[in-house]
Amino acid sequence: MSHLKGKTALVTGSTSGIGLAMAIGLAKQGANIMVNGFGEKEAAIAAIKACGVEVEYHGADMSKPAEIEDLIKQTEKRFGSLDILVNNAGIQHTANIEDFPVDNWESIIAINLSSAFYTSHHALPGMKKRNWGRIINIASVHGLVGSVQKSAYVAAKHGIVGLTKVTALENAKTGITCNAICPGWVLTPLVQKQVDARAEREGISNEEAKKALVSEKQPSGEFVAPEQLAALAIFLCSPDASEVRGAAWNMDGGWTAQ
Repeated sequence: MSHLKGKTALVTGSTSGIGLAMAIGLAKQGANIMVNGFGEKEAAIAAIKACGVEVEYHGADMSKPAEIEDLIKQTEKRFGSLDILVNNAGIQHTANIEDFPVDNWESIIAINLSSAFYTSHHALPGMKKRNWGRIINIASVHGLVGSVQKSAYVAAKHGIVGLTKVTALENAKTGITCNAICPGWVLTPLVQKQVDARAEREGISNEEAKKALVSEKQPSGEFVAPEQLAALAIFLCSPDASEVRGAAWNMDGGWTAQ
């Protein structure tokens, strides 16, 4: 526990999956954590507290700009600063464009894209004052390539990659960096639902469904572990990554190499 001691990290959507792994990883490096999300918050808080850091929870709905503004304000008020911002909150819906429900489109763009603008908008003044900050946007391979039936998700994640580049360029002469992490298939609760549905639909075991799902896109045939993504985030927060600026770094078992 060294290089992030005394820093504060806000991880949106950190009550489960990738976000929780990020929060635990950063906490193990000494960062205090603001938790946010609609999952099992008590279990998440306990797991992060076990790392020996200060933890707070804010239940901001990431589709509501006013609640996001309050989330940033309360983080700064509680911990004195917001040093590391991990924009991880996300939702998914799949359908062809002509069948895609309009409400689902609006929700996905709001939570997967607009929320990262609002958090950055409110976090950057404090980071600039201290001349240090790390903004890590959790994009997806779908920020780099497309897939059928994921129009809103792909549009939002491509937008995240663009937002990352602009944020990095605007702060290029400061101690603030902004980068995107682009995971391939990760076995999160969201993806497990797709695995379960496939197993039931095709009458195969859960393990067979996992292999079938991941192998379609990911040449390694293996899921990316949330802890591996957390390790990359920790690197991006380190002094060694001070000149990694505006990158869209894929960790995808070879998906985008094809």
